Amino acid sequence: MIEPRTQLALYRTMLTIRVFEQRVAREFRTGEIPGFVHMYIGQEAVAAGVCASLGDADYVTSTHRGHGHCVAKGCDLGRMMAEIYGREDGLCKGRGGSMHIADCSRGMLGANAIVGGGIALATGAGLASSVRGSGETAVAFFGDGAANQGVLHESLNLAAIWKLPVVYVCENNGFAESTPSSYATSVPDVAMRAAAYGIPGVVADGSDVLEVYAAARTAVERARAGAGPTLLEVKTHRFMGHFEGDPDRYRDDDERRATRERDAIAGLHDRLLASGHATEDELEAIRAEIEAAVSKAVDFARASPLPDPAEVDRYVYPELLAQSATAW
Repeated sequence: MIEPRTQLALYRTMLTIRVFEQRVAREFRTGEIPGFVHMYIGQEAVAAGVCASLGDADYVTSTHRGHGHCVAKGCDLGRMMAEIYGREDGLCKGRGGSMHIADCSRGMLGANAIVGGGIALATGAGLASSVRGSGETAVAFFGDGAANQGVLHESLNLAAIWKLPVVYVCENNGFAESTPSSYATSVPDVAMRAAAYGIPGVVADGSDVLEVYAAARTAVERARAGAGPTLLEVKTHRFMGHFEGDPDRYRDDDERRATRERDAIAGLHDRLLASGHATEDELEAIRAEIEAAVSKAVDFARASPLPDPAEVDRYVYPELLAQSATAW
């Protein structure tokens, strides 16, 4: 039985992601946000359920669809929004934007525009934790498209033989951009591939955040105990196109409708009411609080200055290398 307070915390996290993303989509259409944004709407149960099992010191690596992971890991909403706006007060001082948000103080090692780009990074974080004996667990989030990248299989093998504290989370939303996973993946479940490495392969329903949380907690506990990695596949759905503005013509209306009917947020909302763990007024108060926080984040982002063009070469590798050389 998952405690009522944990269920409410999961609901709050999912709703924060949803409201944040809806506002980002709205602001993007005004033309104020540069570049592209990829909405996490519909997949909230994955980030919320997995990250609820982690501590502040634990690590996550993310994807181009990374806002939800940042929120679930506790990144500041104002500095997140400022980063998406490309402003100096952003988490990466406006240099990363939507697809490269990072906050090492929260264990968020970064969103990543490279397909599968975060998988080896999380494996390295797990290796560092193992060598230090410091007890952190690392989580690699990736999509069904990245599940067919060689780096995943190399990382799974390495993590398995060294029993690294890593949880590999495949967010299988059914499409790699517009390519159905059923076309590009040789097995019905990505989790089946775990058998080749002698590790657990677990499938969870992304429309049920409590199921995701339970599966993630078991995987994290296994990692912390020194038993090695888990491949956790969460069957989920994105409600939007691949990116904001994608016409999403590769899915028919019936499929889109069916996807939205399995909304994890609505499901937990109804469960909380039915169980008596919350009232409608309490849940509405949570929504109002979140909406106010997101509006405040937008105001913070808009008030933040743009980076100074004269500092275009700051915070990049050659400068950091020179600083390191000077320090030595």
